[in-house]
Amino acid sequence: MSAPRGVLVTGGTGALGSAVVKLLVDQGARVAVSYRSASEWRALQDAVKAGDRVFGVEAELSNADAARAAVEQAARVLGMLDGVALVAGGWAGGKPFDAARADEWSRMLRANLDSAAYVCRHALPLLRSQKGAIVAVGSRAAETGGASMAAYAVSKQALHALVRVLALENRGSVRVNAVLPGTIDTPANRDAMKAADPRAWTSPEAIARVVLFLLSSDSAPTTGALVPVDAPA
Repeated sequence: MSAPRGVLVTGGTGALGSAVVKLLVDQGARVAVSYRSASEWRALQDAVKAGDRVFGVEAELSNADAARAAVEQAARVLGMLDGVALVAGGWAGGKPFDAARADEWSRMLRANLDSAAYVCRHALPLLRSQKGAIVAVGSRAAETGGASMAAYAVSKQALHALVRVLALENRGSVRVNAVLPGTIDTPANRDAMKAADPRAWTSPEAIARVVLFLLSSDSAPTTGALVPVDAPA
């Protein structure tokens, strides 16, 4: 597998993001990680132990100017950019659409759509020069229904549409795909769903391997794909 050399991972300090970062580093890539929490960034540094190949970029990516600055900083510290993993996002739900909190709609659109769109807008010109790749983290639930999580499902469906559009617009120059997890086996999800059976969930490490494949040259024929990654692993 030919791994990318310089990758921006948004949301790289979370459970899935850190698994992606670790795998990329193990494959020899240099990685810029966007983060909002300094303590989470320090924890990732301690866990990865590759200070010369992992760089932090503090940014609120749902702000267009901050996203542009983050992409520019990432390209500068890495020396080039041939991959972007759009892991940053959020979840809110639990109530029907008309009973949800008034701000849930705008929060989910900012977290799951705006941040990805702003990063892509500024990363695409850099990726074209390298024939690079983008991999977004979508949602299997958004494809199968999304009851009681309308804002989340709609924001992720919009992200899926963006992936398809960018794949068509950049065919032959930048590959754009998405992975669609179900429930990810993380400490936070185990704590929130104590009655559930985590053996049916998917590990962050298993999803990270699919992300790496889609960033690598081994997936060269693949673009515009929404890849389910919701089987137990």
